[in-house]
Amino acid sequence: MALKLSVIGCGYLGATHAASMSSLGFEVIGVDTDQDKVDLLSRGELPFYEPGLDTLLSEEIKGGRLSFSTDFSSIADADVHFICVGTPQSKDGLAADLTYVKAAVAAIAPHIKEGSLVVGKSTVPVGTAQLLRDQLAISAPQADLAWNPEFLREGFAVEDTLRPNRLVVGVANDRAEDILKEVYKPIIELGTPWIRADLPTAELVKVAANSFLATKISFINAMAEVCEAAGGDVTVLAKAIGYDPRIGNRFLQAGIGFGGGCLPKDIRAFMARAEELGANQALEFLREGFAVEDTLRPNRLVVGVANDRAEDILKEVYKPIIELGT
Repeated sequence: MALKLSVIGCGYLGATHAASMSSLGFEVIGVDTDQDKVDLLSRGELPFYEPGLDTLLSEEIKGGRLSFSTDFSSIADADVHFICVGTPQSKDGLAADLTYVKAAVAAIAPHIKEGSLVVGKSTVPVGTAQLLRDQLAISAPQADLAWNPEFLREGFAVEDTLRPNRLVVGVANDRAEDILKEVYKPIIELGTPWIRADLPTAELVKVAANSFLATKISFINAMAEVCEAAGGDVTVLAKAIGYDPRIGNRFLQAGIGFGGGCLPKDIRAFMARAEELGANQALEFLREGFAVEDTLRPNRLVVGVANDRAEDILKEVYKPIIELGT
């Protein structure tokens, strides 16, 4: 019998994952506490823009395999439950706010059946998965928990879900791995590398990858400072070192630094967790990256516009800077 899936949290990550898993032939129920969002998704419409996802969502809704609800009891028949809720930065510090993740697991616990697997996809501090697994052992001992980090790029979310460059699963036993192999069988058959890890390593893979990408950005920006002082050309420098296969040319464009809704937030949370763990060398290394970036960012943006549309266009242009608090 084919597995049935649920996706808890139907924002950018959840909606993408739900529609993509449905396209692989699974029956999928997406659950979110936001009624307006659920109504929109149920009509095959997105509350955000992502190329190709609107068409995929509409097709899967019409095909009858994908549905959305605010009722957590609707997941009762599902075999695998993907947790895709947000982990925003805490208001009083750098750490990630795990309120939504903990609430999602608590909300589904009374409804999950014997042998179910809860799979976290949200980006969380290392140690969170084991904490949730221990809690689940009390509230829903009939279920198990694994971690399966996402690596989505804006504009390529569907491609990154259905044709990822690797699949990383953090599991505590063979059964959990076997279930995830069944879920991802069509993707594995494409030759996608499969990496089994323990829970903490799987959690760390996402934030380590983000931190490395941010490091490349900070490095080339530091080189830009040297080039400017010495009369060199950082564009040519980046091109030259990018041909080295050990380095590569991705993320070697000097500019205003890294931004967006996830990269700075995730790295700050990583720094907070590193400090809690006493990993001081890692903490100082990450701090240095932020120090380079901070020298590149303007402390304010002043624009003169004739109408709201002009302002909206400029906000879109400067979105990465604005999201950093400028």
